[in-house]
Amino acid sequence: MRARPAAVLWDMDGTLVDTEPYWIECEYALVEAHGGTWTQEHAHALVGNDLLTSAHYLRRHGDVDLPASDIVELLLDGVVERVRRAVPWRPGARELLAELVALDVPCALVTMSYRRLARAVLAALPPDSFAALVAGDDVTQGKPHPEPYLTAAARLGVAPADCVAVEDSPTGLASAVAAGIPTLGVTHLVPLLPGPGRHLVTTLVGLTAADLARLPEVVAPRARAVPAEVPGAAPGVVPESTG
Repeated sequence: MRARPAAVLWDMDGTLVDTEPYWIECEYALVEAHGGTWTQEHAHALVGNDLLTSAHYLRRHGDVDLPASDIVELLLDGVVERVRRAVPWRPGARELLAELVALDVPCALVTMSYRRLARAVLAALPPDSFAALVAGDDVTQGKPHPEPYLTAAARLGVAPADCVAVEDSPTGLASAVAAGIPTLGVTHLVPLLPGPGRHLVTTLVGLTAADLARLPEVVAPRARAVPAEVPGAAPGVVPESTG
């Protein structure tokens, strides 16, 4: 068994940092400013989405009568401002990231947030924490499409199957698994379903690089056993132990 993974690809919102409450606050404020009504169900439906997809959802369900690109920029303004005041780290995330950096394991940040928000988060970390960044404004097709994770693996020069992805949303899990990357799902705001190519936990606290190195051994047989239902999309969900 390897003592460390070849590379680790991190989701950001809800995985590395607990920014989802910031996004939700900004969604409520934007919808209310336009006379609409927003709910937690609507807010949770946006977790992990490409930002333009979320903006179109806000237009349909929140009555926000603005171009989707303007909605994205307004939401980003609010979240970036909050992050600059206080970065809400997820439990165990910085400790695991620091261990990976100390072991010279290359890490990439793979987020559907745009670069200006990702840079605000990265500014609060040591400068060598991430070797690559793939943001929502870097890709043509966002999560759940595999493009973001395939792009990150290519930028690190590592085969997708040799990486490990860390995610907190069904959309993000679908993206990483569709890219052929063994994936650790960390349950947070929205439920995660067990399925091939993924291993579910409730926290990153106490997890080590050696734990991540075992992940391909844990999930690869399951991923091979059940093929994806739609090429390039989420895999079929089957019952399995979440470990």
